[in-house]
Amino acid sequence: MEFTAKQIAAYIGGEIIGDENATVCTFAKIEEGVSGALSFLSNPKYTAYIYETQSSIVLVNSDFVAEKPVKATLIKTPNAYESLAKLMMLYESVKPKKKGISPMASIPESATIGKDVYIGPFVCIGEKAVVGDNTIIEANVSVGDGATVGSDCILYNGVTIYHDCKVGDRCILHAGSVVGADGFGFAPGENGYDKIPQIGIAILEDDVELGANTCVDRATMGATIVKRGVKLDNMVQIAHNVIIDEHTVMSAQCGVAGSTKIGKWCMVGGQTGFNGHIQIGDKVKVGAHSAIPNSVKDNTAVMGYPAFEHTKFVRSSIVFKKLPEMYREMDAMKKEIESLKQQIAELGKA
Repeated sequence: MEFTAKQIAAYIGGEIIGDENATVCTFAKIEEGVSGALSFLSNPKYTAYIYETQSSIVLVNSDFVAEKPVKATLIKTPNAYESLAKLMMLYESVKPKKKGISPMASIPESATIGKDVYIGPFVCIGEKAVVGDNTIIEANVSVGDGATVGSDCILYNGVTIYHDCKVGDRCILHAGSVVGADGFGFAPGENGYDKIPQIGIAILEDDVELGANTCVDRATMGATIVKRGVKLDNMVQIAHNVIIDEHTVMSAQCGVAGSTKIGKWCMVGGQTGFNGHIQIGDKVKVGAHSAIPNSVKDNTAVMGYPAFEHTKFVRSSIVFKKLPEMYREMDAMKKEIESLKQQIAELGKA
């Protein structure tokens, strides 16, 4: 499907600089542009490529000023990156979607299957499970007894939804992700560890996305809840009875221990670990590789191991590099002070 610069500008509210009839049918990075591709420029580090790219159309920020001729047609917009995302969502929405149920899928009569779904080969749907309209379930997915998957969802290969768990509308679960595995609950006994039954469930609200091999454990009692609009990257571990509030995003390999509550619109860097039973406020930003042992207030940026206030961490990092030199200076000063003390003592005796 082709789109003209005029159509694109009208859709995103942009200003055309160049040929309004230029057409594109695909996307490309600006440094890898080809004829018929749409690219974007938002990072000044890539500005040099705009003068040599072969892309037919390039989205640029409104304040962009070309220093020399540009071959491509430009569309100016207040935020080129956001406009690109909007166009990519449009492009994805018009692509034909799979429909139909594979004869190699296992679906019991007690299950409720919505309209216009796709269910691939070797999918196993449990007793009394529910799958909403327009949902796509790829091969080798398991939806447990009594589980619910909403409408317009995509479950990629190998996803597992355990019994009685709930997935909202428009959720995307990437390959190998698991919703509702047992929480890590064990009690030490005389002969080892006794398993504590995990009788709760896990709930994903609407518009949640889980990366590949991410796991949201079921609650010991009640529910583990990932609220509306949350995005979790690959290999993230969400433990039992955790609550992650709306629109929080978390990069790869993070881990959240049991019963911790994370607020709205938080941003968490990769490989961060959260202690259990703590409260993270709204709009908290956490740098990568951090350890969060205690609760964090709203609108705070933290970083480090253990984490503390971000600007202090940056200043401390600068000092840390100088520690060997500072130690040598301090040792020299210590010896000098001892020498002065000795001289003063000798003067006092004279």
